[in-house]
Amino acid sequence: MAEPANQVPGEHPGAQSTHREVDTTLSFNEEFQAQLAALEGGVSTDEREAVAALPSGSALLVVRRGPNIGARFLLDSDVTVAGRHPDAGIFLDDVTVSRKHAEFRRHGTTFSVSDLGSLNGTYFDGVRIDEALLSDGAEVQVGKFRLTFYASRVDLAHLAIK
Repeated sequence: MAEPANQVPGEHPGAQSTHREVDTTLSFNEEFQAQLAALEGGVSTDEREAVAALPSGSALLVVRRGPNIGARFLLDSDVTVAGRHPDAGIFLDDVTVSRKHAEFRRHGTTFSVSDLGSLNGTYFDGVRIDEALLSDGAEVQVGKFRLTFYASRVDLAHLAIK
């Protein structure tokens, strides 16, 4: 004998069904998704699209750790200063950051970072530096902020051809 569609298998035909469908779908806001991607070291779809859209001679810094995870900073001028000063091109609002902490400098289609005599130093892939040439995917630490550097894909393709 077949059991009715709404009856749990093996349940007495006259018994009240205690079976309920439960929605187990979770959804996360964009901020949480950005934080999760940062913790996993992954790149979100939005970040991939932003990096892919970078024109030649530009780069992108993405905050992976620090007070504003997921923030993006475009490097598209010859000199960009990062610091706690409100006029800094990259404003990083935390006491661990000097007013003028570090400088990102464009050299054609490549970029370097220099420490500007900051109290807490500037780090490149975990090593304290005075100056370093940036490579795609490198981590720059300024105070509590850890930023990942992404070069223009156009420029990387030209480097690969040479």
